[in-house]
Amino acid sequence: MDSYHELVRTIALTLGVGWASGINLYAALLVLGIAGATGDLALPPDLQVLASPLVIGAAGLMYGVEFFADKTPGVDSGWDALHTFIRIPAGALLAAGAVGEVTPALEIAAGILGGGMAATSHVTKAGTRLLINTSPEPFSNWTASVAEDVAVFGGLWAALNQPWLFISLLVAFLVLVAWLLPRVFRALRKVGGGILRLFGRRPRAPAADPPASLERQ
Repeated sequence: MDSYHELVRTIALTLGVGWASGINLYAALLVLGIAGATGDLALPPDLQVLASPLVIGAAGLMYGVEFFADKTPGVDSGWDALHTFIRIPAGALLAAGAVGEVTPALEIAAGILGGGMAATSHVTKAGTRLLINTSPEPFSNWTASVAEDVAVFGGLWAALNQPWLFISLLVAFLVLVAWLLPRVFRALRKVGGGILRLFGRRPRAPAADPPASLERQ
């Protein structure tokens, strides 16, 4: 029975670190690092480096930078675009390290799942943020950013302490994403088409008067 619970916890942690990395990588690193350093979580060998004070300090610094960048309209979308090349590979690496000492095939499979979860949550976040940025007021950005931070901290807590609850919520998240993303992309395409039409409507230059010699003819 203990091995069964450990397996479920490992699965939840593997999927959880991938999912959380796609939303806020530095928050995920901070949670894992602090949990490992305080002894609340026995980090797998490949992730024990996260408990280093140097890693925790760097993750905390970058989390502070992202905290403000993520709440500034326009800057948040640029930040998301840049982190496309950071969050997804990091999610794959963290997921591969979360399974512990297993066969290379299982480690690669965990990395694929973690990278896929990171890509899913990252694209969902970036797409909804682009749509939110069409609104001129900043409060929706702040609300979305705070909700994302709470989701990351709460989701990782659930993955570590209530793995079945986390897995159930993750399934609900994937169902929501499958319903939401097509609508977000259609809305973004409509907004993008409107912007292109707006800038494409240039006043036509007045026709030049014909030369006087042609007028006499």
